[in-house]
Amino acid sequence: MTTAPAVRRTYLTLTLVQTLASSLIFGINTLFLLDAGLSNTGAFVANAAFTAGMVIFEIPTGVVADVVGRRASYLWGTVTLGASTALYLWLWAISGPLWAWVIVSALLGLGYTFFSGATEAWLVDALAATEDESDLEAIFGRAAVVGGAAMLVGSVGGGALAQLGLGVPYVLRSILLLVTFVLAWRWMHDIGFEPQRSSGIRGEVRRIASASVEQGLRNRPVRLIMLSAPFSFGVGMWAFYAFQPHLLDLYGDPNAAWIAGTAAAVFAGARMVGGYLATFTTRGFSNRSSVLAVAIAVQAGGLVVVGLTGEFWIALGALVLTSVSMAAAQPIRQTLLNSLIASEQRATVLSFDGLMASAGGVVVQPALGRAADVWSYGTAYVAGGVVYALSAPFLVGLRQMDLVEDRTAS
Repeated sequence: MTTAPAVRRTYLTLTLVQTLASSLIFGINTLFLLDAGLSNTGAFVANAAFTAGMVIFEIPTGVVADVVGRRASYLWGTVTLGASTALYLWLWAISGPLWAWVIVSALLGLGYTFFSGATEAWLVDALAATEDESDLEAIFGRAAVVGGAAMLVGSVGGGALAQLGLGVPYVLRSILLLVTFVLAWRWMHDIGFEPQRSSGIRGEVRRIASASVEQGLRNRPVRLIMLSAPFSFGVGMWAFYAFQPHLLDLYGDPNAAWIAGTAAAVFAGARMVGGYLATFTTRGFSNRSSVLAVAIAVQAGGLVVVGLTGEFWIALGALVLTSVSMAAAQPIRQTLLNSLIASEQRATVLSFDGLMASAGGVVVQPALGRAADVWSYGTAYVAGGVVYALSAPFLVGLRQMDLVEDRTAS
């Protein structure tokens, strides 16, 4: 019989290997696309196709996880992501046309959506089945620490390996995804969840999709959490990509290549610190939604400071504070959202939450990018802080409901 410690070890191990594989290309993907012969516009279109793929496939893959199984969805994710990474390498080798990059980028998005709802749903249900009394915030926090460490190693390591050839990190990524498949096949089994297929696959898909709407959009507390995502996650995605050029501008040396490494290290380190702090963050608060609303205010204020200051070190400090706050709040948000979702529709609703976040990225990133082109990165960061703050009213509304699931142990 699978034990709770084994479930936690499996979750953390998969988080480690999957994040390491993903982060190998974080720092060099744009260079990779440009080296393949794409223009700056073409590279942006390819990246947009990736985000669009996540938006399109989030719900269908969430239904797969709830109908076929979370383990099956995760395994399909490793296969899809590994195959599409190999196709990326092939397109780079032959200097493939833009339309092919768009298709393969969308397939990369498909691969990630197989992971998004399934992994978290598997963990929550497996721990419930093993009667584990562990605090979910602590587990999600440890995962953030592990993921941050993997992201730091992967980002720096991927940049170093790229010195041998831009295709090398992609080869290693494919190998690590194969390792992830083997680990998940061996250790990740559906526990505490059994797909109901009495009405057949098609009937079950319709039932799950319908029930997920009831559990998601028509469930007011869940709806409030999901409606906050496009603003915070959309701006957060843009801030991540705008971080490097903005700091380079503030530093005043266009040849200071170490700034790119600093940017990756800051986000990875912040994820580790924030994950560690997550278990302490709710102390002194009676509701998780209050913690999240305060965190939104801190993060929005940090982004505004980044935009207003002309000093490199002040901007870097504000970005560190913002990043740590984001990382510390994420496990709390995950715990709150999971406590409001029924097991049978968990993966689908979590995937819908991911869709909302990705949709925000599709709209907000180009808008803030345009603001940076027309005015400046500083102005765009101030605008981003204002947009980010629009998440707070939804969380305040949730706090006013005073739900049992929202209360902390403090």
